[in-house]
Amino acid sequence: MIEYKFDTQLLIEGENLDEDAIHDYFMGHFQGDCLLAIGDEELIKIHYHTNEPWKVLEYCASLGEIHDIIIENMQRQADGLHG
Repeated sequence: MIEYKFDTQLLIEGENLDEDAIHDYFMGHFQGDCLLAIGDEELIKIHYHTNEPWKVLEYCASLGEIHDIIIENMQRQADGLHG
């Protein structure tokens, strides 16, 4: 069984985005692993494994416009299923 089953990926487009502040918020407020929060002040790419992707989406949407959202169930993939 996978500890964090949802691979959550998205882009945040906004102004004055701070990848370090976003990283720190994730580490202090969400349970998960494999966090990548990289980009610049206008565009941040997020990659995170979690069991609560809706919380990630809600937070990221508070920072700017979110798009290119991908949420994959890695447990289904590990079990040989799609999705």
